[in-house]
Amino acid sequence: MSLRNWSWEHTKGLLIGLFSPIILVPLVIVIMAEFQNYPFEYLWKQFLNIDMVRSKFLSLAIIANLLWFYLTINREKYGLGMGIIAGTILYLPYVLYVNVIQ
Repeated sequence: MSLRNWSWEHTKGLLIGLFSPIILVPLVIVIMAEFQNYPFEYLWKQFLNIDMVRSKFLSLAIIANLLWFYLTINREKYGLGMGIIAGTILYLPYVLYVNVIQ
């Protein structure tokens, strides 16, 4: 797909793919704190201060994009789905940098 074919649906999907994990990170931390019997504040401080922990929680939050992608493809909104995948792929360099290079 070239940028010439980029539409408003692609842009909306890209924004959903970028901001959905950021919004869901606190929910992931709440769930992890509940299952691991840690206080939320402890995991939140680790998320803010340790790159490896931030990468792990962010990777878990990115999984929510699969739900968005499935819903858009199921409704045959392919432009929106492609935008969500593009937004998800934009997190890849950060996750690879933290997990592989550091």
